[in-house]
Amino acid sequence: MRMDTKLIHGGVFADERTGAVSVPIYQVSTYKQDAIGQHRGYEYSRTGNPTREALELLIAELENGKRGFAFSSGMAAISTVLSLFDQGDHLVVGDDVYGGTYRVLSRVFNRLGVAVTFVDTSDVSAIQKAVQPHTKAVFLETPSNPLLKVTDIAAVAGICREQELLLIVDNTFLTPYWQNPLDLGADIVLHSATKYLGGHSDVVAGLVVVKDEELGESIHFLQNSIGGILPPHDSWLLMRGIKTLGLRMRQHEESAHQLAEWLAAREDITTVYYPGLSNHPGYDIARRQARGFGGMISFDVGDGKRAERVLENTRWFTLAESLGAVESLISVPARMTHASIPVERRRELGISDGLIRISVGVEDIDDLKEDLEQALNT
Repeated sequence: MRMDTKLIHGGVFADERTGAVSVPIYQVSTYKQDAIGQHRGYEYSRTGNPTREALELLIAELENGKRGFAFSSGMAAISTVLSLFDQGDHLVVGDDVYGGTYRVLSRVFNRLGVAVTFVDTSDVSAIQKAVQPHTKAVFLETPSNPLLKVTDIAAVAGICREQELLLIVDNTFLTPYWQNPLDLGADIVLHSATKYLGGHSDVVAGLVVVKDEELGESIHFLQNSIGGILPPHDSWLLMRGIKTLGLRMRQHEESAHQLAEWLAAREDITTVYYPGLSNHPGYDIARRQARGFGGMISFDVGDGKRAERVLENTRWFTLAESLGAVESLISVPARMTHASIPVERRRELGISDGLIRISVGVEDIDDLKEDLEQALNT
């Protein structure tokens, strides 16, 4: 079954009892048991719910994994995965990750004794140098957020196999429609499903998929123990959004590619970050390991004051956190999504005050160009 068909028919299709083609919303907390300790597959909805399970089966199939898990947010998914590690463990993490990931590692899990070294994972040798005797995993985003660095997943997976490390990949930006990290050697793939998978700015969710049953048992234990599960109605909304993922991702990418080339041709733009541009450092790797380049672009307008003027004057690009929705969104990472990263660290990474990140929606491309042009010319 090919991807566009999987999006519609993957996981659980229709309801066996009624024939409803949409999975029912089982808005229920507990389930009648036939006898003490004898239930029909469900006993309490924190442990398992039919609507959430349908979503979990779907994302596992889309990512070619063994088991999927749905959480109440992307950060709940990340935090549950990080709970696999013990006091004294060490992780190698991409230096250009979502600010919430940086925050939970540097201000929460560090207090629990989990140590982290942040490195540029697009430089595979930097990962090798950062591995320590007590390193347990490598955690990366590719493309990264917000500088859109591309990491060679297969190459990093090779290092992880040699060192007996877990490889965790945040696949939010490309989704399983464009990239499948488990096929490239990753052990765990996760998503902020709030973004492209939901796609309509109406649900907050996180998803995790694992490569084998052993990891699946560990994640399910943590999901049930910590309890950050996705409710039934949100699970239904997410499945509804996923049905149109292919249509949306193709439009996101087509428009993003045009906008990136248009921005790169402007003399008043310092740098354009988009993996689909042939001069991007990770272009060849992106072509090799993914089927598309996605709909995210970052570009530097020179300084914070100009960035602020641009954001104040856009009409069709909505000033908002988040990404991956049908409407185009615009933000300044240094003051919004990555504000939790210390300013000195942001400067080291290249997340300047003049850096603007756009999530290209599905509006008419000419309207988006005209909107950006008038805002840049203000």
